[in-house]
Amino acid sequence: MRISIIVPIYNEERLIRQLLKTLEPVKEKAEIILVDGGSTDRTLALIPEGYTVLQSPKGRAGQMNLGAEKSSGDILFFLHCDSEIPEDAIEQIEAVMAEYHAGCFGIAFHSKNIWMKCCQIISNHRIKDRRVMFGDQGIFIRRKLFFEIGGFPLLPIMEDYQLSLTLKELGVRIGVAKKRIYTSDRRFQEGGRLRVMWRMNRMRSMYRKGVDIEEISEAYKDVR
Repeated sequence: MRISIIVPIYNEERLIRQLLKTLEPVKEKAEIILVDGGSTDRTLALIPEGYTVLQSPKGRAGQMNLGAEKSSGDILFFLHCDSEIPEDAIEQIEAVMAEYHAGCFGIAFHSKNIWMKCCQIISNHRIKDRRVMFGDQGIFIRRKLFFEIGGFPLLPIMEDYQLSLTLKELGVRIGVAKKRIYTSDRRFQEGGRLRVMWRMNRMRSMYRKGVDIEEISEAYKDVR
């Protein structure tokens, strides 16, 4: 199985070096595609030659869909720029995809804060109990299935949540890798961690109730 790693980026000059560092061990094992959403900082200048970089209008769903269209992998692995994958991430994905059509990693944070530990436990339990995975957990999916369901819905937010809901409605089982992805808690640091967790949960509830997506999006402030 050929795996394509697709990473949407936008104004990530503070994190792009860390991303490239975490991708180094898998560079020869997978296709890597970075999709820039019109960065205005030094992000692009910090990416060395040898990486495939595509240009797209800003919007994570559209950026990831473009990366998928231009990729050649049998398995599409969507990764956030502020995530750190294990060195054997490719082998982890291959093991899961030998039995499943979609999956993700468990999540962990580089933080000893009690609320981040709670968030970690809740997120990992959600995958197994409710079969819902989010983008910061590193979603991977068979190429054929991804395009059959139309890719990520072109929403300003909740594109990963809706993808999970669609897979759940179709009865697609979700596999979970044995190792975890470490993800930045930068979004939780603004406004208080507990308050941010409550707001995110409320936003998902609003989405399920059919609240206008633009109203929900306004509540999700871009930290960059």
